[in-house]
Amino acid sequence: MPERWFGATGRRVPAIALEGSIDVANALVLDGVEDVEALRSAHAGGVPVVVRASDAAGVARALARPEVACVLVSDPALLDLDLPELTYG
Repeated sequence: MPERWFGATGRRVPAIALEGSIDVANALVLDGVEDVEALRSAHAGGVPVVVRASDAAGVARALARPEVACVLVSDPALLDLDLPELTYG
């Protein structure tokens, strides 16, 4: 599983994680990537950005944003997504 930087915390987290499996206490947690200003502002301030997704398309949309550190999912099957296939087809 690819990893991403968790904001300016100095730690890396899986790009996709099950809800509840990582500590997101100091992160900005969103239900989508529509609020671009919130994404950019948090990222600029070093705050980790975490997005919840319920399907493969939501995971792909979230990971397309460089500000997103991790996508939280509730379906364990989404942990096995082929990210290059999702991204490049």
